Amino acid sequence: MGILFPHLPDVGRPERPVFSLTGAAAAHAALIAFVAVVVPAEELKKALQPMAVRLVEILPELPRPAKPPEAPKPRKNLPPPPQQLLTSSTVSDAPSSFSVPPQPPAPVAAPINVAPAPVAITAARFDADYLHNPKPVYPHASRRLGEQGKVLLRVYVSAAGLAEKVEIKLSSSFARLDQAAEDAVSRWRFVPAKRGDQAIAAWVQVPITFQLES
Repeated sequence: MGILFPHLPDVGRPERPVFSLTGAAAAHAALIAFVAVVVPAEELKKALQPMAVRLVEILPELPRPAKPPEAPKPRKNLPPPPQQLLTSSTVSDAPSSFSVPPQPPAPVAAPINVAPAPVAITAARFDADYLHNPKPVYPHASRRLGEQGKVLLRVYVSAAGLAEKVEIKLSSSFARLDQAAEDAVSRWRFVPAKRGDQAIAAWVQVPITFQLES
């Protein structure tokens, strides 16, 4: 059993001294003999296997070919950068004179009182046939003197239908005729004014005309 050394060409290698190889071979032989004495033959046979040694010459590293330049990638439409707010570098410590006054409370809406529907009022009447009111008396002096004209009276009629007040609103220009009209109407009866179905007191105008027959 021995170590196999391949035969390599001597081209390009420096020459080594012969005595170095001889000494190395002697040392290996001595080692093998020592192992053969100490280790049994069967164990030594199993342990020792043929080993081949190959010397590989390392070639110089060749330069790598340069990579072709990459085509520029299309740029994506990026959003514009956010605008920075310009802030003042100095902050005033003076108190601000701006103040917000408190808001007054909202006015409370007053409840709306829905007025009832107005009730119709009927005026007092004096011309009803069933009242049987007598006509004013034409004064004899006024007939003899040819006095004639129209008197407009304003009468306050009570809820009972009586003339409580009689006033001359428009005179006939003759006192005797005005007085005759006032005396007659003050004794009349009236249909009282009404609010709905309820009788009420109210004012009413009564015209009286004095005219001589031709």
